[in-house]
Amino acid sequence: QMSRFFDVLLRSMLQHVNFEVVRVVLIASPGYVKDAFYKYMQAEASRRGFREILENKDKFVLAHSSSGQKHALDEVLSNPGLQSRLEDTKAVQETRAMDSFFETLNTEPDRAVYGPGHVFYADSMGAVATLLITDALFRNLDVAQRKRYVELVESVQSTGGKVHIFSSLHVSGEQLGSMTGVAALLRFPLPEIDDIDFEEEQKGGELEGS
Repeated sequence: QMSRFFDVLLRSMLQHVNFEVVRVVLIASPGYVKDAFYKYMQAEASRRGFREILENKDKFVLAHSSSGQKHALDEVLSNPGLQSRLEDTKAVQETRAMDSFFETLNTEPDRAVYGPGHVFYADSMGAVATLLITDALFRNLDVAQRKRYVELVESVQSTGGKVHIFSSLHVSGEQLGSMTGVAALLRFPLPEIDDIDFEEEQKGGELEGS
């Protein structure tokens, strides 16, 4: 049964992974499964002439995870032993950005905000140093809302701020999505922000498929 699972996994990889674009393919599992799959993949690639696999051996990275569940990806991507290899990948940058946000929220809560009302206000004050936003907000069913988020990104960038657009398919993107989909780290505190009543705090608008 394991070989059948490996075959499905290999076929899915060949179908969905564009090796001309992808920098790293991370294979993680508890125990020996990752090693067994890697061995199977290389053997099948040689036997069946899968050039995509054979010509990109250096892109595969094996790592330990506590489970095979999606949430374990955050744990794997936070592993210091993998950071140097995965340095430039978008997933690691997203994980780091979320870690930084939560750390700031705990240690300097006046410099971390989330929710549309808070973030748009902070941007209007030129206070946003780093914007965290999910790609789901750009698929908002309301065209006017989509435009607002595009303008928000452009505004933050115009003042020298960093923008991280999170994939809603990644665990960090799901985490951000559960917090309205938009958050920010600030250049300076905005203590008055807690006294302002924002109407659309709970939702960033109706998302596609919601």
